Amino acid sequence: MAEEKQEKKEKKPKQPPAEGAQQKKAKKPKGPAAEVEQAASDEPQQPAPPPRLIATYREQIIPALTQRFGYKNRLAVPRLEKIIISMGVGKFATAGGEGKGKIEQATKELSVIAGQKPVVCLSKKSVANFKVRENMPTGLKVTLRGARMWEFLDRLVSLAIPRVKDFRGLSPTGFDKSGNYNFGFNEQTVFPEVDAAAVTFQQGMNITIVTTARNPEEGRELLKGFGFPFRTPENSK
Repeated sequence: MAEEKQEKKEKKPKQPPAEGAQQKKAKKPKGPAAEVEQAASDEPQQPAPPPRLIATYREQIIPALTQRFGYKNRLAVPRLEKIIISMGVGKFATAGGEGKGKIEQATKELSVIAGQKPVVCLSKKSVANFKVRENMPTGLKVTLRGARMWEFLDRLVSLAIPRVKDFRGLSPTGFDKSGNYNFGFNEQTVFPEVDAAAVTFQQGMNITIVTTARNPEEGRELLKGFGFPFRTPENSK
């Protein structure tokens, strides 16, 4: 009986090894290359340096505003909350396929300028007189906060504004009652990030700087500390 049982038993074929087991492990480099690789992996990754305007705000603007307005608390000093960049593209939405291409190009250019993908604003209802349909793209909007806000403000003051043609200063009356400032550009080529040779049409934009100021005077002094060149009676002529 034992012999019959042994004959009935069949040997199971061995399964081939898995594909991962067949592959040989990559050899680690030896000699100087191994030392360089190990040193690079041991070094901690350093974070990006903070925007330089933050140091300007803390070291120069806060003491100046405190002396000017007599704030008793450091947290009462006006500061930046966010920057909103918007473009109106409603005129392209009614131009058919050509207008769709221009909206896409404007979206790419605004993404390059802000370093962040914009949000497409859609129309809420149809207006026959203006050839506007419901859910038609009418604008682009980007809201910047944190480090991106400070970096954009730095590029705005040091690079974009000096490139404006026939510039005579920003309007000092663009503040609302809460100290927020609104101004705009007629063309997007004032930003060096945009390739002027690839631009096929001029597109303006509006920029809103939201602050915690309580009145226009505090907001104006805050932006002056950052280097905003406001128009004066001397250079307005």
